[in-house]
Amino acid sequence: ATVFGVNEDGTRRFEYGENVVLRYITRFDSRAGMSWPYRVVEDQDDLVALYIPKGAQYARWGRPPAPGAPRGPLELDGWRRDVLRLMFPGKGHSIWLFWERDDDGNREFTSYYVNMEEPFRRTPIGFDTNDHTLDIVVRPDLSWRWKDEEQFAGLIEAGRYTPEFGEFVRNEGRSAVELIEGRKPPFGAGWEDWEPPADWECPSLVDGWADLPARVWERRDWAYR
Repeated sequence: ATVFGVNEDGTRRFEYGENVVLRYITRFDSRAGMSWPYRVVEDQDDLVALYIPKGAQYARWGRPPAPGAPRGPLELDGWRRDVLRLMFPGKGHSIWLFWERDDDGNREFTSYYVNMEEPFRRTPIGFDTNDHTLDIVVRPDLSWRWKDEEQFAGLIEAGRYTPEFGEFVRNEGRSAVELIEGRKPPFGAGWEDWEPPADWECPSLVDGWADLPARVWERRDWAYR
């Protein structure tokens, strides 16, 4: 794997099919946490579309060594589903599409997923963001439900998230619900029928992915405690 060249400001558009890495940046020490390799499907002014196949090796936090202990170090694991991730510049959420494959390789679209997260920042190898806990699960018929509401509320009550930030995240979710209930793109817009090119190789975490300095969210001091 290689690290791609960039413009002087550290950003550039990625080419169709390029191997990039999306990293979750830890809130306080600004280092790479969970991270995934993707292939670029689109990189436009209003949309970045990334694809990760089942079986791709990604980095996740290891299990705590004991109950109540801090999480373990990052370790590699195999991604379990085909996912197309749609990201929107300046927006605090992304929309994922999930497909399941059977043992014969047949592929079936199973759900959308609205992931609340930091607006992404471009890096020389891909994109930096971080998860905001609250999510929305959307079935193919566009019925939907909130996910992890109690955990999200608990982080606000514990002072880990500011109340103002909590409302910011909820508003991001509400904006997605308006699209879902209005049956507006990207929901039902044809992405469900998208298929990756047969000649695409499985993406990988590029060399140096964990050591590249993070691009942090400029509003994190307002959001996190």
